[in-house]
Amino acid sequence: MALTATLRHFAVQLADMDRGVFADFELRVAQQPSETIEFMLVRVLAYSLEYTDGITLTEGVAATDEPAVLVRDLTGRVTAWIEVGAPDAERVHRGSKLAGRAAIYTHRDPRQLLTQYAGRKIHRSEDVPVYSFDREVLRQAAARLQRRSKLALSVTERQLYLDIDGHSLQTAIEECRTG
Repeated sequence: MALTATLRHFAVQLADMDRGVFADFELRVAQQPSETIEFMLVRVLAYSLEYTDGITLTEGVAATDEPAVLVRDLTGRVTAWIEVGAPDAERVHRGSKLAGRAAIYTHRDPRQLLTQYAGRKIHRSEDVPVYSFDREVLRQAAARLQRRSKLALSVTERQLYLDIDGHSLQTAIEECRTG
C-alpha cells in the first residue's frame, strides 16, 4: 500500500520589515511521505520569506520539474526559482537561466552545499543566495508543528522571529553565495 501525503494547514501572519512586506495568508501544504518535517518547514519559510504577487508553493519533493516555490508574472513567465534543501547544481543552473533569479533555502549545513557546487556550472552563480537557519531552532520549530498551526513571522535585519501557536523562536537568516 502506498503512503499518502499529510495535509497541513498554516495560518501565516508575515511582517517582513526588511522588504516592507506585510500579509496574512493561509497555506495548505502536502507533506510527502519522503519529506522530513524540517524540509517541509523550510518550504513554508521560503514561501513566506519570498512572498510576493504570483508566488506558488509546488509539491515539494514530489515536483520533479519545478522548484519548491515559483514566482510568475502576470504573463505566466517564471520570475523566481526558489529551491529548498540540497538541489543539484544542474537544477539550480536551469532555474537561474529560466527565471533570471534563483535562491536556495536549506535546512542542512550550507558549507556542504557550497562544496557540492564548487566547480560546477551554475548560471550567474554569484547571484544565487543560499539561505540557512540555525538547525536547532528548525528542529524545535518542526517539533511544535501540528496539522493546523498558526505562524507569525517577523523579519528585521535578517533576524527571523517565529511564533508557532504561541511559542516563540528566533534565528538569524544566514546568507552565502554559490559563486
